[in-house]
Amino acid sequence: MFSITTPQQFLRQARKFFKKHPDLKPRFARLLTDLQHDPFSPHLELHPLTGKLSGCFAVSLTYSYRVTLTLFITEQEIVLLDIGSHDEVYR
Repeated sequence: MFSITTPQQFLRQARKFFKKHPDLKPRFARLLTDLQHDPFSPHLELHPLTGKLSGCFAVSLTYSYRVTLTLFITEQEIVLLDIGSHDEVYR
């Protein structure tokens, strides 16, 4: 099982995001549970990023919203980095 780390910057972003989208909180909770159990599950759509975000990954929260993260496989740790729309997260 993977542990999930949430830096202060992510917590601030999440607070802002969920003020605008409170309906996505349950979906996000399910996403976190699924990430902890198996981040490579196909329904999470985990994919590596390129360019300036090389080394990071993203998962889909909905069709329009993403969560970026780093995944440390050797330490079984996931660090959440950002949450937002497709364009906001990949800026």
